[in-house]
Amino acid sequence: MFQILTICLLMLSTSALAVDRVSGETFATRSPVLASEAMAATSQPLATQVALQVMREGGNAIDAAIAANALLGLVEPTGNGMGGDIFAIVWDAKTKKLYGLNGSGRSPKSLSLQWFKDNGYDKIPSHGPLPVTVPGAVDGWFMLHDRFGELPMQQVLQPAIDYAEKGFPVTQLIAYYWNRSVPILSKWPGFAEQMTLAGKAPQEGDIWKNQNLANTLKLIVKEGRDAFYKGKIAHTIAEYMQANGGHLSYQDMANHRGEWVEPVSTNYRGYDVWELPPNGQGIAALQILNILEQFEVANMTLDSAEYVHLFTEAKKLAFEDRAKYYADPAFNTIPVTELISKSYAKKRAKLIDLNKTAKAYPAGNPALEAGDTIYLTTADKDGNMVSLIQSNYRGMGSGMTPPGLGFVLQDRGEMFSLDKDHFNAFEGGKRPFHTIIPAFITKDDKPYMSFGLMGGAMQPQGHAQIVVNMIDFGLDIQAAGDAPRIHHTGSSQPTDEVMADGGVLNLESGFSYDTIRGLMRIGHKVEFANGPYGGYQAIMKADNGVYWGASESRKDGHAAGY
Repeated sequence: MFQILTICLLMLSTSALAVDRVSGETFATRSPVLASEAMAATSQPLATQVALQVMREGGNAIDAAIAANALLGLVEPTGNGMGGDIFAIVWDAKTKKLYGLNGSGRSPKSLSLQWFKDNGYDKIPSHGPLPVTVPGAVDGWFMLHDRFGELPMQQVLQPAIDYAEKGFPVTQLIAYYWNRSVPILSKWPGFAEQMTLAGKAPQEGDIWKNQNLANTLKLIVKEGRDAFYKGKIAHTIAEYMQANGGHLSYQDMANHRGEWVEPVSTNYRGYDVWELPPNGQGIAALQILNILEQFEVANMTLDSAEYVHLFTEAKKLAFEDRAKYYADPAFNTIPVTELISKSYAKKRAKLIDLNKTAKAYPAGNPALEAGDTIYLTTADKDGNMVSLIQSNYRGMGSGMTPPGLGFVLQDRGEMFSLDKDHFNAFEGGKRPFHTIIPAFITKDDKPYMSFGLMGGAMQPQGHAQIVVNMIDFGLDIQAAGDAPRIHHTGSSQPTDEVMADGGVLNLESGFSYDTIRGLMRIGHKVEFANGPYGGYQAIMKADNGVYWGASESRKDGHAAGY
C-alpha cells in the first residue's frame, strides 16, 4: 500500500511539474501583462495606477512618466525624490525619433579638489553635506513636459499631492530599506523630523503622509520650475546647506540646466540597443554586448559555466574602460564612438580565455558599487514611450533634509575621484560619473522595447543580461527579468595595496551547483545569492501594436495597462 501511495504521489508530483509553466517559460514568476491602449510599469503599484490614470485623463506617456516619478518620490523615498537626478529616453511618435535627457546636477562651484586635500580627505564622504550636488529631477520634469507634455503640470502633479496629504500604506520592500536608512541618516538635521514616525521608520502597512512634500509640489505647480531653482525652495536649500557645513549655494541652484543629448547605440544581432552617453555608465552595456556578439551565445545555456564565465569576462573588460574613461564630457574628451565600435570589441574579445578567469585586464586604448534607484516606463495610445530612471543615490541620499520641503538631497558627489589625474576628478561645477541609466531597443527603426534595471553598478550588467535573455535565449519580456542574474563586483586592476584577484562573482539563486563548481574550477571566486541584483521594468511593443509589460519580481512593482 505504501509503495502504491508513493508511486501515486510521484506521478502526481511529475504531473504537477509538467504543467508548472505551461508557457514553457521556466524562469517566469508570472505571465507578461498585455494591453492595446496604454501600459505602465513601475516599482510601486500606486505609481503604476497613477500613470494609467493620467493617460485615461488625456495625458500622454510623458505626462504619465512625470506623474509616476513624482509619486514615487513620496511612496518610495528609499530610492528617489526631488532631491535627486533624472535621465530619460523618449520615443516620440510624431517625429519617430528617440530623444535623450541628461538631468544630472553639478557639484558646488565654490568647492574644489584642493579643499578636500587641505582638509585631510582621501575620498568624498558617503553622507552629509559634502557629497551633495544640485538636484536635477524637477528641471528634468519640466524639460520633458515643455517638449512633449499634453496636460497642465497641475494635473500631472496632483495625484502625488493628494497621496502626500491623505497618506498611503507603505509596502514591504520599501519599509525594509527605510528601516535600514533611518539609523544612518537620522544624525543629519531635518531627516528624523521629516522622514520618520517619531524617530522610527514606518513599517509595512503603516500609513505615511508628507504634508511638507505636498506643499513643495503645490508651490512648483503654482510658480513653475523656477520655484525650485530660483525661488523659495532654492533659498531654503542654500541656507540650510550653508548652515550645516555644505557648499551648495543659491547660485549653484539658479545656474542649473539639464541637457538634451543624442542617445547612442550598438546593433546586437539585428536589434539596436540604445543608451545615453557619459557622464552615465550606459555605454558599458553596449560594450558588453559588442564583446558577447563575438561568440555563439545562443548555443550556450543561461545556466551554464560557459555562458556565465564569458559574460563575466566581458563585463570585466567593459568596466575597466568604465573606470578610466566615463566622466563629464564637458571636462574631458570621452572616446564614446570608439568605445562602442565593433572593431574595438573584436580586439577586446581576443583577451578572453574561455577556459580560465582573468585576474586582471588593462583598460583599453581606443583610437563604483552602491546605490538604489527607481526605474519606470510608460507607453500611450499614440505610440509614445518613455524610459525613465531617477535616484538619490545610496537609497535615501545624503541625509541632508532641508526644513519644510519634505525630501532628502542626493549624495551623488560621492562618485567623484580625488585623484587629480582621473577623468572623474572633482571640480567645481562638474557633473559626477553617474550609475543611473535608462535603455531602449529599436528594430528596423521602430520602437521595440523600453526597459531599465536599477541598482548601482549592476545596471549595465543587468541591461546586457536582459538583452541576451530575450535575443539569444528566447525568453519573453517577463521571464527575461525573472531569470537568475549575474553580478560581478570589484576591479580586476591591482593597486599599490591590493593584488588583482579578478573580483567576486555573485550568482543569484537559480544557478545550479554544477555551474557554480564549474566556475570555481576555472578560477572564479563565487558568492551565492549575495546581491543586489537590481530592479527591472519593461514595455515591449509588438508588431500588431499590442503592448507587453513586465515588472520586477524582486521589488514591490507592478505592470498594468488598458
